[in-house]
Amino acid sequence: MNDFKKLAQLSPFELKDELIKLASNNQNHIMLNAGRGNPNFLATLPRRAFFQLGLFAASESELSYSYMKQDIGGIPDGEGIVERFERFTNENIHLPEVGFLRSTLSYVKDQLGLPGKTYLQELVEGILGCNYPVPSRMLEISEKIVSHYLLREMSGSDASTDDVKIFAVEGGTAAMAYIFDSLKKNHLVKKGDKVAIGMPVFTPYIEIPQLDEYAFEIVKINSDADNNWQYSDAELDKLKDPSIKVFFCVNPSNPASVKLDERCLNRIKRIVEDFRKDLIIITDDVYGTFADDFKSLFSVCPNNTILVYSFSKYFGATGWRLGTIAIHNNNILDDKIRGLPLEHKEELNRRYSSIITNVDDLNFIDRLVADSRAVALNHTAGLSLPQQIQMVLFSLFALMDENNNYKNTLKKVIRQRQATLYRELGVSVPQDSYSVDYYTLLDLEKIATELYDSDFASWIRSNFSKNELFFRIASETGIVLLPGKGFGSQHPSGRVSLANLNEYQYANIGRLLKKMAGEYYLAFKRINDV
Repeated sequence: MNDFKKLAQLSPFELKDELIKLASNNQNHIMLNAGRGNPNFLATLPRRAFFQLGLFAASESELSYSYMKQDIGGIPDGEGIVERFERFTNENIHLPEVGFLRSTLSYVKDQLGLPGKTYLQELVEGILGCNYPVPSRMLEISEKIVSHYLLREMSGSDASTDDVKIFAVEGGTAAMAYIFDSLKKNHLVKKGDKVAIGMPVFTPYIEIPQLDEYAFEIVKINSDADNNWQYSDAELDKLKDPSIKVFFCVNPSNPASVKLDERCLNRIKRIVEDFRKDLIIITDDVYGTFADDFKSLFSVCPNNTILVYSFSKYFGATGWRLGTIAIHNNNILDDKIRGLPLEHKEELNRRYSSIITNVDDLNFIDRLVADSRAVALNHTAGLSLPQQIQMVLFSLFALMDENNNYKNTLKKVIRQRQATLYRELGVSVPQDSYSVDYYTLLDLEKIATELYDSDFASWIRSNFSKNELFFRIASETGIVLLPGKGFGSQHPSGRVSLANLNEYQYANIGRLLKKMAGEYYLAFKRINDV
């Protein structure tokens, strides 16, 4: 018990490991890790299609060197590939995943206007992984398909994919690492600059700017639980400060799991248009696909915004490491690079001269690609091709789901889990039309007040140091929650992921927490009745 206060000083993701150890040592309860964001659901049809496609691709490869009978194949040349694909799908049409594969060819040709044969050839070569990624930023047809998916999900419309470029990367974490690195290398930010961060936020996005190589001055743009986790006008108006170089936000937020409302989006848009045409915005929208009628800053402030999106949560693909960086063709990043002082341009000319004759023509997104491989290895840059193909199949699965059956099922699952948790806890379910509900924040003071009274809530707050209560919860119930304060939240709360456990386990969490609260309330009464 005496170690709790010392351990409570750790950052939330280091703290998590200590909480798991404590919860695992509880002999009376099974450990329930509600702190993980990794979902326990996943999209199966596009995965099945991936494996069937692999079998077809292997047979295409075996058309070469077949006379040798030594398990050797060649790179498919594409001649007759459409006819053989149709024969393959006809022979296996009883399999839903093969029917889906066949439908993608029709959809790509008829709905997206892309060449079917080129699409098939890209799928086959890509899943075989028999070539380097060319172009290294992303395969051409794949980029178009993923662009359609992102634009539909991030803006609710099919905007022109010709206006967007995508860099396929190893998950959202790689995207953030690459972006911060290239912003600095291209003199768009420098050590000690001010950056604004929408709070609370996923902790690494607080920690990365504090590293020695960046040492950014952080300006907090605070959202408020009492304002349904939206930013007030006064907080957003901090962005008018011309010394702030970058505004970073997660939308929908983590851990609050709430999307920006129209007022916030419009306020940011007006600030950019009227005061900060030079402001760089980075938005991480990984949870946007769980929201109703989602709109990204990428569509609201297109020229200023870098979009980071990961396929990890929505498709249950954290282990695949599938992420994207998207930037509109007309963007302030390229404008800023063109306006750099001569000495910086000369330095960048030396940096990138080995990969392009006129460095001024190298867009920021292609500098990201080069920087991701220390420039000299630009010719072997790019996300592995089988990963890109799975990304394409995920995208087509969502695009072709006209009734949003998959999306609606996931929303129903996580909201049922939320309702069960709060019902067993004995308190009302938070109501917010902008909430995505991938996570829920258990406001410890509000829960204590609703279960008992405000005096008990005050006693809880004053008698436990920062994060200490979470160690007690882990030790006494076997439940792992992450503290909201570790994400920059201003009030005592615990983040519960509604994605990674089954409904009965959320019922157990609710019951155990309610039982623990009752035991603490009895202790509170004994102390105060003396």
